[in-house]
Amino acid sequence: MRVVILGGSGHVGTYLVPRLVAMGHEVVNVSRQQREPYQPHGAWTRVQQVVLDRGAAEAEGTFGAQIAALEPDTVIDMICFTLDSARHLAEALRGKVRHFLHCGTIWVHGPSAVVPTTETQPRRPFGDYGIQKAAIEAYLLGEAQRGNLPATILHPGHIVGPGWAPLNPAGHFNTGVFAQLARGEELALPNFGLETVHHVHADDVAQSFTQAMTHWSTAVGESFHVVSPGAVTLRGYAETVAGWFGQEARLRYLPWEEWHATVSEDEARATWDHIAHSPNCSIDKARRHIDFQPRYTSFQAVREAVEWLIEHEGLLAQ
Repeated sequence: MRVVILGGSGHVGTYLVPRLVAMGHEVVNVSRQQREPYQPHGAWTRVQQVVLDRGAAEAEGTFGAQIAALEPDTVIDMICFTLDSARHLAEALRGKVRHFLHCGTIWVHGPSAVVPTTETQPRRPFGDYGIQKAAIEAYLLGEAQRGNLPATILHPGHIVGPGWAPLNPAGHFNTGVFAQLARGEELALPNFGLETVHHVHADDVAQSFTQAMTHWSTAVGESFHVVSPGAVTLRGYAETVAGWFGQEARLRYLPWEEWHATVSEDEARATWDHIAHSPNCSIDKARRHIDFQPRYTSFQAVREAVEWLIEHEGLLAQ
C-alpha cells in the first residue's frame, strides 16, 4: 500500500518508517523540515520526502487537500494536537483512504478510578493537551462509526528510546537525576514516591501501528493503549536505576510544597503533570484485537535510553 505518514522522522517514525518499508509498503514522509531520524536505517533511502508546513497549510485551508493529492491508501498522523486540525484532515480524506491512524495519548484519561485503566473507562482529561486529544479521539471514532473514515487511535504512554531524555524517576526530564542515582547520591521524591508513570519504547509504539494496519478489521473504529506491560512507581523506578550502577537508592520523601522548592519551575510543572495523572494502563485490548506484543518492559526501555546517554552525551559526567 501507499502509506503517507505525517511527522515520520520523529521518535516513533524513526522505527515505524523502516517497519513499513520492510513490509513492502510505499512510504511517503511528510514533515515541516527534512531532518535525520534518531537512528539511521537504510530503509530511509526508499522513502519519498515531502516538505510541508502543516500549520501554514491549515491556516490557508489547503493541508487536507494536499495530503489527499498524495493519493494514500493509508494515512498515519503522528502530529495532530487539536480538534480543528483533526477535523480539517478527516474531511479531506473521507472516502479516499483505506485506513486512517492517529497517534493519541494515555493523557485522554486524566486520573483513573480503577487500575489498570481500560479503554472503556470514562474520559476525565485535564490540561489542554489531554482535553484536545480526548476530543480528537471522540470525533474520529464517531467518524468511523458513521462510516465516514476508517479510523484507529493508538494511545502511547511516555515514549522513550535512544537519542532523547526519558521521563526520570522524579517525574521530569532532567537527566541529572540518573547521574545522581548512579553516584549513590540522595534523591528527593515528592510525597511517598508511590505515584506511577507508564513508559513505552518507541519501537513498540511503531509495532502497534503496523499491527493495527495488519489487523484492519478489528482495529477500525477502536482506540488502544500502547504502553509497556506494567507501570512503575517513582520509588521503584529510582531504586531500579540505582541498582543498575551497583548502588542502593538513597531516597528522601517530601510533601509536594517542600519538594516543589527543590527543583526548577519547569521541572515541578512536568512532575505535577505526571503524578497528577499517575497512569497505569491496560494493554489487554490491544493484545486481543491487534496482537500487540511489546518487546520492552518500562525498565528495559529506559535502560536502553540511559545507556545511549552515557555513551553519547557523557551522562555520568553530570
